[in-house]
Amino acid sequence: MAHAPTLNIVLYQPEIPQNAGNIGRTCVAIGAKLWLVRPLGFRMDERRLRRAGLDYWQHLDWEVVDDWPALQAQLPERQPWLLTKTAERLYSTAAFCLGDVLVFGSETQGLPPSLLQAAADRRLRIPMREEARSLNLACAVAVVAYEARRQFSVTASGDV
Repeated sequence: MAHAPTLNIVLYQPEIPQNAGNIGRTCVAIGAKLWLVRPLGFRMDERRLRRAGLDYWQHLDWEVVDDWPALQAQLPERQPWLLTKTAERLYSTAAFCLGDVLVFGSETQGLPPSLLQAAADRRLRIPMREEARSLNLACAVAVVAYEARRQFSVTASGDV
């Protein structure tokens, strides 16, 4: 892609191809780059991944990296926002900037404690009732990514 991404959406060891496909569609809609950190719970040529992404996949800026250090090497000047249900800070209180990195953990494990401990001041959560353990990964990405996008629009236009 010729333009710099509005955001960098990172899926850390994603397991469900349909989620990755739907997140890819969201990335196309907002101009974000999708990063997938191995190991993946699916193959990139898997039919369910492509089907969930529909015909948007050809427009998606995406990359697969082998591990967390490889991702950090690709985005050395970016401090990531880590999304986790254990964070105290709400995602809506963060001041997002163009090019920010939003990191989401796997559907069953979330993010590892080592990553969360290394970025204690950059952890965010989406509020929800106790009865809900979590949101679907694709929904969680959309919620946070569109809040960041909303902030970019407000900053650019001066509108509230």
